[in-house]
Amino acid sequence: MLRTCRSSLVRARRRVASTVRRALGTGCFAAALIASTASAQEASTSPYASAETPVPFGYGYGEFETTRSAAMGGALRAAGNGTTAPFLNPAGMALSKVYHLEAYGQGSPETERHAYGGVIVDSLTSRLAGGLAVSGGFLDAGDPATSLDRSWIDVRLALAYPIVDELSLGLGGRFLKLTEGGYGPLGDSRVSGGLKSDGGEGRSAMQNLPTFDAGLAIRAGEIVRIGASGQNLTFQGDGLLPATVGGGIAVATDNFTIEVDGVADLTSYVDPTARVMAGGELLVADALPLRLGYRFDQGASSHAISGGLGYLTREFMIEASVRRTIAGPEATTIFLGAGYFLESSGLTGRGEEL
Repeated sequence: MLRTCRSSLVRARRRVASTVRRALGTGCFAAALIASTASAQEASTSPYASAETPVPFGYGYGEFETTRSAAMGGALRAAGNGTTAPFLNPAGMALSKVYHLEAYGQGSPETERHAYGGVIVDSLTSRLAGGLAVSGGFLDAGDPATSLDRSWIDVRLALAYPIVDELSLGLGGRFLKLTEGGYGPLGDSRVSGGLKSDGGEGRSAMQNLPTFDAGLAIRAGEIVRIGASGQNLTFQGDGLLPATVGGGIAVATDNFTIEVDGVADLTSYVDPTARVMAGGELLVADALPLRLGYRFDQGASSHAISGGLGYLTREFMIEASVRRTIAGPEATTIFLGAGYFLESSGLTGRGEEL
């Protein structure tokens, strides 16, 4: 009798493991983790010990947002220029003549995710605009037995060229090195942690591959902007470098911007999911940018609001933003940024709009 029960238990465990592996094979790391956490120990301290926080959502879908884009809900694929463009739509770098440097950081206490980096964009010294961004971060650091303990380095190089004054095209290359030192909420389980290969020093290299983005930006009249972009277009088939396609439409003047974006996420979950973002920006007294935004995330069944403000001069800017979910997984993310406008130094001798 005991032998029969033991045999049944072994078969049941094999069926569970097989189900999880099939889910991982489809690229839905989050679905596998959610299914597996039903048997996790209640004493786990990982924020992913509960199905309430899908891993792709906690990981931020591998995105990096500037203070401006975060405050506007992420809706800047049409009107996003300068240092925002390499992250959302590389074609946007050709929308204006600038030479900007920005340092940024962000943190979310609920998911223990924090990241830092810098970006430089030059659309002034050549008709071909270029941008370089280097970022790094950490997620769910803690006890390796119960936490994911991820860290990553993200390098992006973007180029944009104005075909005509009304149309520009952009292309961005990205290299992500992501490692994981923990096993996740199931403890010593390579399945729940999603480990793929040895990264050295007790860590696992989950992703160590390049990918690319592409986009276009259109000036449809004096104040209307239209943008479309695709990100991580090598289609890695997982939620670490999720393939997305989307676009937006904006009304933008020197002092006011309002935009609505939509994005289809093709690989973070079992089925494609949508994210819808909307945001507005008002420049008060030519020095105080005030921003508000909204974001709906179908994959995480999440609604979030955001806001931000800053101080802007001819030479530099300093900004802060915050986003808070009002439905779905609880998450508060704080964004900080500071930038310097090199064209104001006189070293370039230029700084006019296209």
